[in-house]
Amino acid sequence: MDASSLTAMSGTALPDEMVTIIEDVGFPESIPLWAVTLLRFLLIWVLSLVMILTVYSHFFKLYMATAIAPIPLASFAGQPSGSIGVAFIKSYAAICLEGCVIVLACIIFSQFAAAPPAIVDDTMAATTIV
Repeated sequence: MDASSLTAMSGTALPDEMVTIIEDVGFPESIPLWAVTLLRFLLIWVLSLVMILTVYSHFFKLYMATAIAPIPLASFAGQPSGSIGVAFIKSYAAICLEGCVIVLACIIFSQFAAAPPAIVDDTMAATTIV
């Protein structure tokens, strides 16, 4: 119990204080520890499912907007219908910027996940540390 990893490719070494506190927990004290761990696991699982569905729906929206792009862009040919093309370009740019925000959020998360956890006070309960 000396490493924590989000993927099999990268691991983070746990501080020695955290390892000793968790290993020294008795059975009665381990019940809240397991409960907190289970709740966090379920929360992470649900949030990861929501994130995956959000990313898939976003890229589906991007692919559909790209597929139908010739139709609204053809409206630039006529003067009265030019606003349709402008509105499509604005919405397409918004979809692309949403994708950039998703990529930026993934990069920021990977930087946070690579940082080792810090323990400020080693006298806290194991449930609080985990």
